[in-house]
Amino acid sequence: MTMSVAVLGSSGSIGTQTLDIVRAEPDRYRVSALGVARSVDVAVEQANEFRPDVVAVADEAMAAGLAERLPDGTELLVGGDAMADAATHGDVVINGVVGFAGLSVTLAALEAGKRLGLANKESLIAAGPVVQRVWAASAGDLIPVDSEHCAVHQCLRANEVTGKVAASDRVHEIVLTASGGPFRGRTRADLAEVTIDDALAHPTWSMGPKITIDSSTLMNKGLEVIEAHELFGVDYDQINVVVHPQSVIHSMVSYTDGATIAQLSMPDMRLCIGYALAFPDRLEVPYGAIDWTEMSRLDFQPPDLEAFPCLRLCYEAGRAGETAPAWLSAANEVAVDEFLKGRIRWVDIPEVLEASLQVWPGTIATDVDVVLGVDREARVVAAELIDQRVHA
Repeated sequence: MTMSVAVLGSSGSIGTQTLDIVRAEPDRYRVSALGVARSVDVAVEQANEFRPDVVAVADEAMAAGLAERLPDGTELLVGGDAMADAATHGDVVINGVVGFAGLSVTLAALEAGKRLGLANKESLIAAGPVVQRVWAASAGDLIPVDSEHCAVHQCLRANEVTGKVAASDRVHEIVLTASGGPFRGRTRADLAEVTIDDALAHPTWSMGPKITIDSSTLMNKGLEVIEAHELFGVDYDQINVVVHPQSVIHSMVSYTDGATIAQLSMPDMRLCIGYALAFPDRLEVPYGAIDWTEMSRLDFQPPDLEAFPCLRLCYEAGRAGETAPAWLSAANEVAVDEFLKGRIRWVDIPEVLEASLQVWPGTIATDVDVVLGVDREARVVAAELIDQRVHA
């Protein structure tokens, strides 16, 4: 039976790789919805290839005259609610939307009882408590598309945990692996004068500038720790991070009997996307397959929290709970943007974040509007702290 797939954020990396999988298995999957923020030319090209039921465009100004360019039978949805509306049009929803715009997609998919392949970080980092309440009342599944959390999901299934995956009382520890980024092995003193180009030179993954900088500071790994807590219900004391330069082991789960289950593959996000599409089955097309005759070594080391304090700050925000992760994440976006503009140094990023977190007002995450308000407030605070630093 052909399964319908809503691909939201279809012009981005996750979206285009999802469409690669549909092309490879056209008898198994059909695109029922496409969604973009502004990339209407890409959406038109995709729509004419896959002929979905609906195309969603968030930016109303960009959608002018678009309906005439879509194939017959494809409906155009426009505006701030368009992506969320499109999420009701598939058996499986792949949420590759960037930023807070993806939160409404997550909530709509879960409320509709869909299987959600989640690649939108804000949904769980900034609005974890809100999403948790909707997920708990939902008949839908949430399958993480992020490589580390997809790996954990697979490792937990070794203990016969399926559906709404949560760590059982037999789980001793979840271990997330980090490549270490471009500055692996450097001390805090070594990092004082690194440049923007240095920070953007990731050794393993090709990503956008913001996430690449987050990888260099280990902020990205810290945010993944918060996501793991929200996804699998484990205490922060049971989530560990190790630096693994080869990026072949994507995560591990250790059990109380001493066994450790790991998921290994070469870096390829299509494996994770395909896992969400096929769950609880698997794809027939291999992505990220390992040639074991070429694999000579796997290395591990603990992260240096003195050189990379962003990881520690994420644990602190996660343990504080409620809107603290949203506050920290918003402050980080401001700090990273200012670093990329050349206004602050790389080593200033964690200092700004620590100062920001110290003035988090303790707001409870009662609903989406509260989370969005906290995000705005944190950005103002971070910007003021940076201005003080620049003009000191």
